[in-house]
Amino acid sequence: MTVALVIEFSDLFWQFLYQTMEAAYGFVNSLRPEDWVAVIAYDMRPEILQDFTRNKAAAYDALNMMRIPSFSETNLFDVVADTLKRMQDIVGKKAIVLISSGMDTFSKMRYDHTLKLVQASDTPIYAIGTGQALREWYDARGYMGGSTQIGFLQADNQLRSFARLSGGRAYFPRFEGQFPEIYSDIAA
Repeated sequence: MTVALVIEFSDLFWQFLYQTMEAAYGFVNSLRPEDWVAVIAYDMRPEILQDFTRNKAAAYDALNMMRIPSFSETNLFDVVADTLKRMQDIVGKKAIVLISSGMDTFSKMRYDHTLKLVQASDTPIYAIGTGQALREWYDARGYMGGSTQIGFLQADNQLRSFARLSGGRAYFPRFEGQFPEIYSDIAA
C-alpha cells in the first residue's frame, strides 16, 4: 500500500497538536514493512516533509520536525487537491490518510471544485477528524455559540464528504484509545 499521510499543522488549534501528532505517530507505527508512506504537513500550503519511503524511522524523523506551528491558516481544500494530483499516477493500492480538524480558512481551491476532484480520483481518503477534543473544550467553557457550532459541523461534514465520495471513511475519535482501532480499520 502507498499512503500519503497529510497532517494539519497550524497554530489555529495548537493546544490540540499533541493529539494530532499522537494520531500520526500511531498510524506510521501501524504500517507494514512493505508499505510506502509520505508525510505531508499543511497550514497555508502543503510541505512534503518526507517523500515516499518504506523506512519508518525516516517517517518518524519527518514527524519530529513538526514542533511549533507558524501560521493560523488551514488551507484544507488546497492540500487535498494537491495530494490527489500527486497520487494520480501511483499504481496499486493507495490512500490518503488525512489528520485534520476539517477547517479551511482561505484555500484558493473552492469546496465544490475539490469535491469534484475527490469524486473523480481513484484514491480513497481516510479522514481522522481532530475537532472532537476541541469541541468538548469549547463546550466545557461555554464557548459553543451558534456560529462556532456551525463551523465544527461544517468541518466534520467536509471530512465526511471527502471520505464518502472517494470510497474511504471518516473517523471522529474523542479519546486516544480509539486510534488503534482506526488504524487497523484503515489497514484492512
